[in-house]
Amino acid sequence: MAKQFDHINNDLAAFIGTQHMFFVGSAAQDGRVNISPKGMDSLRVMGPNRIVWRNLTGSGNETAGHLASVNRMTLMWCGFEQRPMILRTYGKARTLHPRDADFADLNSQFPLSHAARQIYDLSVDLVQTSCGYAVPFMDYAGERDVLAKWAEDKGPEGVATYWTTRNAQTIDGFDTYIDGPKP
Repeated sequence: MAKQFDHINNDLAAFIGTQHMFFVGSAAQDGRVNISPKGMDSLRVMGPNRIVWRNLTGSGNETAGHLASVNRMTLMWCGFEQRPMILRTYGKARTLHPRDADFADLNSQFPLSHAARQIYDLSVDLVQTSCGYAVPFMDYAGERDVLAKWAEDKGPEGVATYWTTRNAQTIDGFDTYIDGPKP
């Protein structure tokens, strides 16, 4: 049976802290709904109603474009290894780019990476758990190093060029504002 909360309690924060992967869901008013897996050391529970996660460079940039249009985000974790639980947090997020004043401070919470593209500062207004009894057991085998090597090989300028050429719009043509502020 699903349970709802108005904040992330200590038990749920501990559950989040043990997870190696989470999913982000976002959508603009029109177009496609995006659900994307996230990993690496990229998320921090900053308080009972605040989560900060760093978005590393990828082939798409859907979340940034969606939030610029409709500010809503869902994060989801699944207990693959032991505890059978699905946890979702719902809320509104502030998008921070490397050019923004708060970016450097929040980015310092994470390991150094040239691939750090945005930070999302999520204000959580609803937390929901459900059983997860049908989620399979899966073993964690370790982190992939492909993105870190790719970003290191490209360097900061090469990554910035990639953002301009590959991450400036969503698949539905929404601007992600990777190159500058929203007009």
